[in-house]
Parts: sequence; C-alpha cells; structure tokens
Amino acid sequence: MNIIVIEDEAQIRRFLRTTLAAEGYQVIEAATGKQGLLEAATRKPDMIILDLGLPDMDGVEVVMALRAWCSVPVIILSARSQESDKISALDAGADDYLVKPFGAGELLARIRVALRHVFISAREDEGAFSVDELKVDMVHRKVTVSGVNVHLTPIEYRLLTVLIKHAGKVLTHQLLLREVWGPNYVERAHYLRIYMGALRQKLEKDSTRPRFLLTEIGVGYRLAVD
Repeated sequence: MNIIVIEDEAQIRRFLRTTLAAEGYQVIEAATGKQGLLEAATRKPDMIILDLGLPDMDGVEVVMALRAWCSVPVIILSARSQESDKISALDAGADDYLVKPFGAGELLARIRVALRHVFISAREDEGAFSVDELKVDMVHRKVTVSGVNVHLTPIEYRLLTVLIKHAGKVLTHQLLLREVWGPNYVERAHYLRIYMGALRQKLEKDSTRPRFLLTEIGVGYRLAVD
C-alpha cells in the first residue's frame, strides 16, 4: 500500500519512512502542501499522513483541497493539541488526529483502523456491517447484538448509520448533529449526549465501558472497528 507523508520536518519524515517501510508500506514524501497535493493526484495513495504546520499552506487547507476530489483516509500528525485545532481538521474531512510526540505503535494502530474504515465503507455499499457481536443489516434495517434483535428508534438508527458510514473515524459533535438532526441543530450537543447514551444502553454489554461507541473527549465520537 502507498502512503503519502506530507511533513516539512526531515527528521520526522525519516522516522515515518523507516517505521512504515518496516511494516511493508511504500512511502512517498512531500515537504509542502502543494507538493503533497500533486503527489496525491498522481500516485493514487491508499492513505495520507499530514502535518498541519506546513511552510506554504495550512494543513486544514490541504485536507479541504483533498476532499474536493479524494476520499482516501487522512491522518493528521500535529504539535497542535487544542481541541479547536482537532475539530477544525476533523470537520474539514480528516479521519484521525494524532498529537506530536507520538509512538510508532499508536500510529500503526491508527493506520490499521483507518484502512479498515475503507473496508467497512465497501461493506456498507453491500448493505451490511458487523464488528464482533454487533451486526447491522441496512437493507432490512435490522440490528442484532449476539444474535438478539435490538429495537432502535428512527433517530437512534439514523445516528448509528452515520457512525457506520464513517466507522473507525472520529466524528465531531457538530458533524453528527448536522447529519442526524440538520444544520439548525449543530449547537444542541445535549441531543447527542442523550441519544448516544440510549444507543449505548441498547448496544453495549456495559454502557459505562463501551466497546463500540467511543468518546473522543471534547471532540466527538468514534465507532470502533478494531
């Protein structure tokens, strides 16, 4: 698989090249946003790893430019640790966000999750989703946990299908509110807390220690696929 690394710090590029090559990935390097966009247009990568602090353009601008024509997973690596920075990048279309400094093990795990999201998207086109004991038949709108049918309200089901559509990806509160309730509800985070709590009660063995519906504190939620 081809991974484009868009990062202006040569030391980090070397670290990523060594780490990723050891796992069998082919690494294509770019030191600027414009070079990264050109490589993405010509190389057809399976994934992009992107720094936000590039010398010629902000990484969020790169994400927005990519999302105009490209749907491959994008993982942000950045020294910016503020929740507002994470939300901006994720709302622009990034799949995940890792704060520097980071460990090789965590990065590789995030890559596996993002690539599994691509597989999940393909299965969604077939109308099926499953992870461990949770199975969703989207053709017949049927949800089961360990073989037992689970009844969801229309909004609960809509929320679950949006999470499935982006399984493995961090979704911000604003994105979920917009997708499920509409653009006039993006400030009503309490709606999301209530319905996410209800989904956890119905889908998780222990709603206080969820397996599937994970909270990204201050940012949003993720449907786990690993």
